[in-house]
Amino acid sequence: MRGKSVAELDHVVINTLTEMDAAADLFAALGFLLTPRGHHSLGSINHLMMTEGAYLELVGVPETGLQRQEVLDSPTGLNGLVLKTGDADATAAALATAGFAPQGPVAFSRPVALDGRQEEARFRTVRLPPGTFPGGRVYFCQHLTPDLVWRPEWLLHPNGFCGIDLFRIESPEPEAQAALFARAFGAPAERNGADWRVPLTAAEIHVAPGSAARFATARLLFSDLDEIARRAGAHAEATWDQQGPAEGRLSIPRLNVNLICRSRR
Repeated sequence: MRGKSVAELDHVVINTLTEMDAAADLFAALGFLLTPRGHHSLGSINHLMMTEGAYLELVGVPETGLQRQEVLDSPTGLNGLVLKTGDADATAAALATAGFAPQGPVAFSRPVALDGRQEEARFRTVRLPPGTFPGGRVYFCQHLTPDLVWRPEWLLHPNGFCGIDLFRIESPEPEAQAALFARAFGAPAERNGADWRVPLTAAEIHVAPGSAARFATARLLFSDLDEIARRAGAHAEATWDQQGPAEGRLSIPRLNVNLICRSRR
């Protein structure tokens, strides 16, 4: 589907709807380095928190003008699971062969200001229809201009953020949901205690039993936890729960976001 047997995580999306200013301020206060605000041609806005691999994205809609309907139709919080593809057309064809009804490819862009000049970051996406995975939006992204997204100056976060290696989903039917992910991503579904595990390149998906389908959490990697723990503990809109020397849980009720934070030390 993507030139390899197992899919690769591209990024994880947090939907802010019309609360982008507050969300961006909050994540900056927690020590994440946010890229300048992007304005997509489809009618959405974003900030990225980059790593050398998969990254974290805040997405929302502008207060006026064109507003991206799929963002408006999605709830606030952890809402998007995005896989990387090098060929959107081939991915769409492979998904159709696997029995899905993919939407796209859809092309869009956003301006990027670099060194006094304006460039255009361009993308093509293939989406699984709403309801295929009831926990949230699942799609594949082809980066046509990756050099405008992965920039060295955007990789150094004051809190030490350096990667994403797990995405956890809850479902009333975890085995069936894991099998569906496995079929879409060209990966096996493996039993992992009470959960099901679907491996990705440098990351994995866990599907756990739950009363309702939802994208529950993502696990972020940090060089160490000292700074994120300090900042989260001092912020009125964040809650930090230390789970041990190498792991903690960050909750942001305003955005309906729960994140696992793990030290790479």
